[in-house]
Amino acid sequence: MDITVEELKQRIESGEKINLIDVREDYEYEADNIGGLLIPLGDLPHRLTEIENLKEEEILVHCRSGKRSETAQRFMQSQGFTNVRNVIGGILAYNELD
Repeated sequence: MDITVEELKQRIESGEKINLIDVREDYEYEADNIGGLLIPLGDLPHRLTEIENLKEEEILVHCRSGKRSETAQRFMQSQGFTNVRNVIGGILAYNELD
């Protein structure tokens, strides 16, 4: 199940602890980020051990537009992560909220 940028923004602003993973590249993250753990999509298969403890928890994945995070979501689900949600529209849509 995906998540809207409106819901994500509300949850961030309320101070809720969320497991947010940014699957963009380093340079994209440095230019603009909303927090979260940076694991570029290409690195994800090699870095799953870093987030192994979150397998049963909700994880929100985002990228620039929602395409890479959708790929990450499918991959993580195939690796046993049970509650991975893609941020629809990515950071582009998130930034339009301001």
